[in-house]
Amino acid sequence: MFDPERGSTVSAKSLCAVAAAVALGLAACGDDDDDESAGTGTGTQEEQPAPEGPASETVTLTETEFKIEPAEVEVEKAGVVEFKVENAGGVTHALEVESADLEEETEDIAPGESATLKVELEKGVYELYCPIDDHKGKGMTGELRVAGATGAAEDNGGDDDSGGAEAPGDDDSGGAEAPNGY
Repeated sequence: MFDPERGSTVSAKSLCAVAAAVALGLAACGDDDDDESAGTGTGTQEEQPAPEGPASETVTLTETEFKIEPAEVEVEKAGVVEFKVENAGGVTHALEVESADLEEETEDIAPGESATLKVELEKGVYELYCPIDDHKGKGMTGELRVAGATGAAEDNGGDDDSGGAEAPGDDDSGGAEAPNGY
């Protein structure tokens, strides 16, 4: 290209090189929303380093198609909790421990194998589930209560495909109710 003010020629090759460099620079600034992240899988929370030292309690769980046993777990005090998870099923599973401020998960666990996960937990209620495919939607969930916490675990990863309308008397989520008789 000819630049009338400079009196020089800029080649198409040079323009392509500059455009490619700008595109790569912008791509490098993007969000890492990679599900391989051991910390969160969301790209919105910092990956937490594995807690140091011995666990104050150990929770042993067994996963099969499609349940976690035991489904309700209580830990007496906050601190480092170690999860020992056995996959007694026939397909790959994993375990995710989640709250509003925390998301930690094991690596994939092949059938017949086990995994261990150490997590620093505050007093609260945590959701336990299998993050593989739609295992959570098929009922592979549980709940962990730490230090006598009450209430329900926040469902940060669930899919609510109800459309917001509910039958009368089934209002537990704050969605719109259909009027009586409809």
